[in-house]
Amino acid sequence: MKKLLFIAFLVITTGVLAQNSPSNVGDTYTKKEVQIKMRDGATLFTAIYAPKDQSKKYPIIMQRTPYSCAPYGATEFKKSIGPSETMMKEGYIVVYQDVRGRWMSDGLYDNMRAFIPNKKGKTQVDEASDTYDTIDWLVKNVANNNGNVGVWGISYPGFYSTYSLLSNHPALKAVSPQACISDFFFDDFHHNGAYLLSYWKATPLFGIQKSEKTTKAWYQFPDLGTKDDYQFFLDAGPLSNLDKYYGKDNEFWQQLKDHSSYDDFWQKRGILQHLKDIKPAVMTVGGWFDAEDLYGPLNTYQAIEKSSKNYNTLVMGPWSHGDWARNSATATIGNIKFGDSISAFYQKNIEANFFRHFLKDNAKGENKLPEAYVFDTGAKDWKTYDAWPPKNVVKEHFYLAEAKLTTGLQKEAEFQEFVSDPKKPVPFTEDINQKGITPRKYMTDDQRFAARRPDVLVFETERLSDDVTLAGDILAQLQVSTSGTDADWIVKVVDVFPNDEPETAEIAPYLKMSNYHMMVRSEVIRGRFRNSFVHPEPFVANEKTAVNIKLQDVMHTFKKGHKIQIQIQSTWFPLIDLNPQTFVDNIFYAKPEDFKKQTHRVYADSKIVFSVLK
Repeated sequence: MKKLLFIAFLVITTGVLAQNSPSNVGDTYTKKEVQIKMRDGATLFTAIYAPKDQSKKYPIIMQRTPYSCAPYGATEFKKSIGPSETMMKEGYIVVYQDVRGRWMSDGLYDNMRAFIPNKKGKTQVDEASDTYDTIDWLVKNVANNNGNVGVWGISYPGFYSTYSLLSNHPALKAVSPQACISDFFFDDFHHNGAYLLSYWKATPLFGIQKSEKTTKAWYQFPDLGTKDDYQFFLDAGPLSNLDKYYGKDNEFWQQLKDHSSYDDFWQKRGILQHLKDIKPAVMTVGGWFDAEDLYGPLNTYQAIEKSSKNYNTLVMGPWSHGDWARNSATATIGNIKFGDSISAFYQKNIEANFFRHFLKDNAKGENKLPEAYVFDTGAKDWKTYDAWPPKNVVKEHFYLAEAKLTTGLQKEAEFQEFVSDPKKPVPFTEDINQKGITPRKYMTDDQRFAARRPDVLVFETERLSDDVTLAGDILAQLQVSTSGTDADWIVKVVDVFPNDEPETAEIAPYLKMSNYHMMVRSEVIRGRFRNSFVHPEPFVANEKTAVNIKLQDVMHTFKKGHKIQIQIQSTWFPLIDLNPQTFVDNIFYAKPEDFKKQTHRVYADSKIVFSVLK
């Protein structure tokens, strides 16, 4: 069971294990394993796959990972190497490296190690200096390299890809951060201060130090004895009751508990603030339905765009976490099919094009990629733009009143209310058997089950008379109150299909698509952080209060005959942990008696600001 969980986690976070591959990597590549010495004396395990054809020189494409360079052994080959089969066949020197403190590399592991801008001496090291030292060794010691280096990676390796931009090595020419973590207070383990309980099972992967170099996992995932996560976490009660599963050697669990606000611990681990004056070409890649890392790609692209003059492009497809590295015949998320061979199209026409242009062609000739290559998840086709968000978008305001989503402001004093009960939280999905460690299907799930609950407010338009395309961010500007002193606020944007929507029996034979409520985007904010993520503050009971929630970008056409729907709720379980709804200093240490049923109100002057393409 634990081995299966580990394999499932690798598939979810990297996408590499699920790639299609040719008959045998060893037929066309040789493999060499080395320990590369860093400036402080630590050595990092590095596997180098080089084309057997030595008649020409090749660029180096590298991935740095905390998830293992396996298989280990000079005669043991991966089933596929590089970002894709296309690039592997074109010929690259492909390098994998265990980052500091992981697997066969020296040192202590630091979860999202903080960047040191002005290093003093050889003892001050970070992932940027490790990347620099590695690239420097590679270009000087690997035969038949052409002097150009690229870096790519998905999920945590995506974070190390972003980090490589800070190395400033002159040989680094092209970098593709993909599903990249950028800040653990907004990616993965938190969303706007709310703890993602769905990640709790993954904590051992990041929280336990190894004692020696190893090719075998030194950590264990908890055995919950059930596949019903909802019931398990509901029965467990407060977060403090989960301590029994993780001993004091799980550093990350303790860090999560001790740093429940956006304090210096989290701030210095963020990487976005350092992405200035970037020189290498960058192609940031993400999935519109990535349940793990959606914040990272969008904000990485924007951070570089604002402060650098380099080549910088964005690719967003109809994918969940890492799907673009898998060659599925159809692109399907949950119950929704988006098309055929979409990942193969990306690999051959976008990704391979990017690296070929900057690593093989030395950035000469025509680069055929646009500024933004984005997939419209409603129209189900690719769009290209010379800016993201597109220049021809306008902000349109829709108000929430009397169960309607309308462009007209209603009476401000009117409100809709609901009772939020921590003992009966709103599920984030109807599914019981959760596969792997982190959920993903829910990102397009049918939301009818939630819309029909009394503790979920629903606001929707009439049937649309014309197509409406949203392209860019969504801002929920709520006016709310609570009978308690704390609350979470969840906003979901839903595409309500028409009654005559065709069935998709080949995808979801158990489901009727008539009136399907497809979730397009969703987000949560822990109410205590409405004014500051650093300094949490309670609500004043029953006092009308502004709460703003920025939802991540979308590219989605609501077709004629569909409805745009907004759902608002205060529990989303067990995707996020339960808010006691009474203010406590640190929810990780809340007691059972702190959890109270409360009445929440959403006032009619609340509005949703959409970015509408004209």
